[in-house]
Amino acid sequence: MTARVALVLVSHSERLAEGARELAAQMAPDVLLVAAGGDGAGGLGTSFDRVEEALITATADGRSAVVLTDLGSAVLTTESVVELLDEDVAARVHLADAPFVEAAVAAAVTAAGGAPVGEVLGAATAAGAGFPHAAGPGEVPGDDDGPVEVPTPHAAADHAAVITAHVVVRNPLGLHARPAAVLARMMAGFDAAVQVDGVDAASVLELMALGATQGRTLEVSASGPQARVAVDAFVGAVEEGFGEV
Repeated sequence: MTARVALVLVSHSERLAEGARELAAQMAPDVLLVAAGGDGAGGLGTSFDRVEEALITATADGRSAVVLTDLGSAVLTTESVVELLDEDVAARVHLADAPFVEAAVAAAVTAAGGAPVGEVLGAATAAGAGFPHAAGPGEVPGDDDGPVEVPTPHAAADHAAVITAHVVVRNPLGLHARPAAVLARMMAGFDAAVQVDGVDAASVLELMALGATQGRTLEVSASGPQARVAVDAFVGAVEEGFGEV
């Protein structure tokens, strides 16, 4: 499945943009990630032409695009490009006020689950709130149909029954980036609010922040229509060791 939201990474450094793209791609291989780094002549800076090409590529086939930038002038370059795009394309481009690397990872994993642009943008924005997420719901500029809603990731579901289980981390490296991304994508696909040791199980950054090493016992709890199957899936994935045992 190809995600319906692409990411554009605009940096003053070509290597920084490519590095962030490579990192996010490891966790979300089905998401289109386009790097637009450097001044186009091998130096530091931003290139109008590179950003324009990246945005056109990202929004092809009707996709929406979330743009992440490293410094303020990268925002100015991107805004200048967007102003000159066709209206239907510009309406599908959304700039995120978020940390470059962390947001690239969080947004890519969210996009990989097939989330709409509002949720992808919300994941990027929440990545700047630290651990755990402190960002609340809000709105960002959207298309002619109105603003794009930025939801709080996996708000608590209104279901009384809470399913709880415990599982021991088996793989030697614990919940590092790749396993955390696997679990976050998996949990995002269930109609349930899932928490692991008190953090959002659908957030790759919050899972990584647990620092869960081999031998640690995790408590996973869920509420919602698919609470049981979500908990079982989480436990099963951890017990299998992510191919590392």
